[in-house]
Amino acid sequence: MRIKELMTPDPVVVPPDMRVEALVRLLADRHLSGVFVVDAVGAPLGVVTEADLVRRLAPEDEEGHNWLARLVVNADRAASDYARAHGRCARDVMSPTLVSVEEDAPAAEAAQLMRERRIRRVAVMRGGRLVGVVSRADLLKAVAAKPDRLATETDDARIHRAIVTEMRRQPWADTELTAVMVTGGVVSFEGYCRSDEARRALRVLAERVEGVQRVEDQLKVGVPPTGAMFPGI
Repeated sequence: MRIKELMTPDPVVVPPDMRVEALVRLLADRHLSGVFVVDAVGAPLGVVTEADLVRRLAPEDEEGHNWLARLVVNADRAASDYARAHGRCARDVMSPTLVSVEEDAPAAEAAQLMRERRIRRVAVMRGGRLVGVVSRADLLKAVAAKPDRLATETDDARIHRAIVTEMRRQPWADTELTAVMVTGGVVSFEGYCRSDEARRALRVLAERVEGVQRVEDQLKVGVPPTGAMFPGI
């Protein structure tokens, strides 16, 4: 899916000179966790989140820095932190680093940015202007809509073939130790598997195959006795 299919259009924005007190009321009244700061022509300048405002309650200790501490502290970083902790306007407390994607980008691009940057929302752009916002909750729509089933016909032989083929592609599936049987769309696993995690993954693998009605697990976890192998699957 594309970002424009998932995003919330026309997000709430604020001017850079908006006072912090008004920002707090806006977030509370609209039940928002963050807003974008834009200039007079709609170009984004940054974002203000709840975390940016909450940090004002417990700013880092700024007093008592001795001469040794002054040698190791990053002065520019300290100045920026001071301004964000004590500033009175949106431009002072906002994070100027705006993470964004184009509206035609795939949903996976936004998901990767959120994971790498450890953020909850991404700005959506069109021609340099802010047109929307996509959040983690929005990306869940893409997860729900994404087809994640292995295509095969519903007869037992084809279901069996699809399961075994997928098992052979997975490093955690012990195809020599796990027998697969399919009757009337019901998949039965018998034999051995290496762990409870592998057992659960086998069930998920089988459930992905089109036509599977139910999965029955008769597996034993652990090392099998000598000779207990199923090379015929």
